Order: sequence, then structure tokens, then C-alpha cells
Amino acid sequence: MRNLIVIKGGIFVAFFIALAILLKYTDTAQYLDPEGLRRWISGLGPWGPIAYILIYSIAPVFLFPGTPLTIAGGVIFGPIAGSVYTAVGATIGASAAFLISRYMARELVAKLLKNRKLNTLDKEVEKQGWKIVAFSRLIPLFPFNLLNYAFGLTSIKFSHYVLASFIFMLPAIIAFVVFSSSLLDLIRGKVSREFLIGLILVIIISAIPIVYKRIKEDV
Repeated sequence: MRNLIVIKGGIFVAFFIALAILLKYTDTAQYLDPEGLRRWISGLGPWGPIAYILIYSIAPVFLFPGTPLTIAGGVIFGPIAGSVYTAVGATIGASAAFLISRYMARELVAKLLKNRKLNTLDKEVEKQGWKIVAFSRLIPLFPFNLLNYAFGLTSIKFSHYVLASFIFMLPAIIAFVVFSSSLLDLIRGKVSREFLIGLILVIIISAIPIVYKRIKEDV
């Protein structure tokens, strides 16, 4: 058992080292930049959505922030298609990190995520199940990418985790994609309907954690 843990941990570390080398000695990192990603995907034609989803699926596994990619999705694909592609990519990425944490590097991830608040996550999941996933997606009290790994250490069913993540990530995804889809128009001096709707949605999403903390303090 001990040897198996060492082997799994070694594979996990080697995976990250290989990625670091790839990013350092190739131009791969440019595709995580919104403008670089936009230029590259625009040149792929019908393969663009698939490439975008694949990149978004990989990013959460390696703890790259998803916001720049979400913004790029809105700029490249527009509000509707951008929301769909981003939601699919983010869900796949969150699921991949969950599975790595649960089956490949459980002990290593547990050490990396050693935190008093995160240690209580499993107990909360036992009490409330998928509701905790929904709550954490709507109110980001913990870093999103770390939560993907943290949930892999809990007892929640994978299917419940995936479904709750997909559904309750949608509000934030739609807000930022709709907002970013209007950025090019804004640069040209045009204030579009999408910009106003997106701005309102982003403000609402951003205000949720603040409102929650105040309610909790008052209780």
C-alpha cells in the first residue's frame, strides 16, 4: 500500500514537472493569455471550439486561473456559444482535478491542502452532500481550483459533484462571458446591450459573497 502511494504521488509530481518544462521551453503559455488564445483559436476555424474546451479542461488541473480563459471565450465565441463552451470546459477541468485527487494523489493533495477550513469540508459534505458543492460554486469562499482537488478528498459521489458543479458554475460563467463578449464593441466606443446586462450580472455575482458574509455576521 505504501509503495502504491509513493508511485501515485511520483506520477502526479512528474506530471506537473513535465508541464512546467513544456511551458518554459515552448510557446504553450501564450494560449492561456486571452489575446494570444483569441488569435490562435480564430485561425483554427471549426476546430476552434474543441481547442478552447481542451485548453479550459487542462487549466484547472494545473491551477491556472480560469477568469482570463472565460473572458477569452466571450470575446471569441460571443455570449451564447461562449457560455456553453466555457461551462463544458470548466466542468471537465473540475472533474479531472477531482479524479486526480481521489484516485491518483490523494495523500499528496491532502498534504498540499492542509488547512483548518478545508479539513471541515468532508464533514459538511457528509451532512449536506451536493448542497455544499452548490454553495461553494455560488459563494467562492475558497479558491476555485483548490476546491476541485479538495472535493476529491471528500465522500461525495462523483456524479453529484459533476452535476452540482456544472449547474451552479453557470451563473458566474454566464455573467463573465456575456460581459466579455461586448468588450470589443466597448473598445470601438459602442455600449451594447450585452455590456449592460453582463455588467449587472457581474456586479450581482461579485456581491453574493459580501452579502453572505454580512448575513452570517448578523445571525
